[in-house]
Amino acid sequence: MAMISLVLILLVGGVIAALSERLSSNAPRWVALATIALTLGYLLAVMATMDDLQRLQASTPSDPATWLMHFKSPWIPAFGINLEMALDGISLLMVLLTLFLGAVAVSASWTDVDQHQGFFEANLLWTLAGVLGVFMAVDLLLFFVFWEVMLIPMYFMIAIWGHENRAYAAMKFFIFTQASGLLMLVATLGLVAAHREATGVFSFSYFDLLHTPMSETTAHWLMLGFFIAFVVKLPGFPFHTWLPDAHTQAPTAGSVILAGILLKTGAYGLIRFAVPLFPTAAIEFAPIALFLGVAGILYGAVLAFAQTDFKRLVAYSSVSHMGFILLGVYALNELALQGALMQMIAHGFSTAALFMIAGALQERLHSRDMRQMGGLWQAMPRMGAVAMFFVVASLGLPGLGNFVAEFLVLLGVFQVDRWIAVIAALGLITGAVYSLMLMQRAFHGEPNPRFENLQLNDFGAREMFTMAAMIVALVALGLYPQPILDTTQSSVLGLVEWIAQGVAQ
Repeated sequence: MAMISLVLILLVGGVIAALSERLSSNAPRWVALATIALTLGYLLAVMATMDDLQRLQASTPSDPATWLMHFKSPWIPAFGINLEMALDGISLLMVLLTLFLGAVAVSASWTDVDQHQGFFEANLLWTLAGVLGVFMAVDLLLFFVFWEVMLIPMYFMIAIWGHENRAYAAMKFFIFTQASGLLMLVATLGLVAAHREATGVFSFSYFDLLHTPMSETTAHWLMLGFFIAFVVKLPGFPFHTWLPDAHTQAPTAGSVILAGILLKTGAYGLIRFAVPLFPTAAIEFAPIALFLGVAGILYGAVLAFAQTDFKRLVAYSSVSHMGFILLGVYALNELALQGALMQMIAHGFSTAALFMIAGALQERLHSRDMRQMGGLWQAMPRMGAVAMFFVVASLGLPGLGNFVAEFLVLLGVFQVDRWIAVIAALGLITGAVYSLMLMQRAFHGEPNPRFENLQLNDFGAREMFTMAAMIVALVALGLYPQPILDTTQSSVLGLVEWIAQGVAQ
């Protein structure tokens, strides 16, 4: 029940936030923060009472008894559909990341959203509830329900509180993600039908479907359905075109959630479902996935270099960084998978911070065009120093979390295909070029006379506190990543062993 309670707290908190606007304009923000803090506190309290953390030493994908938590209750028994949720080391880290960045998103919306604050914070909390469900659901129909639920409030956040072309961006986001979700549903039904034909039993349980015998052709087509659905959300090349528009037009808090959390649901789906459900098909498909990963790294970097819009540059940099995750997943070894998981966390912090900086600049300058910026460090030294930290973090400076993640991915990929690793390493060079270009255009050089009469307020206490939390997180990941690696190691080793067993059979 603990996992269901996490989702319910956020859902109820969203309703309270919507109603609290009648009290004052600031009440919804405080309600949202309190709800996220309560959810996080409840999760930590449950974990503190568990001796089962020792299970992290022996986690396997197919045995729920080795997971940290497992809950199962009948929902539609006639079709083998249950309210089934589970938590292992991987999903635990994703849940913690979601709640942390959810609080960051509330901070980002503090002055950015000035209309219908209650409904905005409600949509933010409902999006977080859907994401938590995605990370914990192990009944595939329940997973699909949460997958669709998290899209609706995000659509409203972009369509109502977005910028000039918000209607177009929101519709494009919804069409891409909805179509990919329907493709995943078709693949899920095909997998359930294959399981029913082989065993005579209807089941949507992840633990049952892992043991589904099927023909090689069936496995390839079903795997492809899951792969496309998750790569669209990642997003990977060439299914990435919705992302720059959604990021550019979304409010700052929406961009934080999109970049920091929603993109990670695609990566999580690949690790949790697309690979272990079809191990042989995944290995045979791996060369194509590796090619798409390295193409995304270079393509995203080149397009980022060509941007003049601050937010679009950061958005295309996300496409490039997500390519490393795709490489890490389909290298299919421990080092690369650990690197992919580390990249999911480190990218969440660094890119969320960059989008907050972009939002702060737009709020002060009423522009995202870097050609109209310049010399902003003089007027806003705290923002300039913070921006420099997250820019160098994003390009992979040693000692910070992003470097550890990309280094592990490249080490793992090098064991599989040396040339792919070499070409992917070029992404680090191009990343340095566009990251430092962003810093130069926005914060260095001569100030634009256009902004001389504007009162350019530097980061205040709230913004500096939020940034400091993410700075500490990235430094900790870079200097001492071992706790994260230990938390996911058993799940990663179990996945690698599961793939090896599936191929051997």
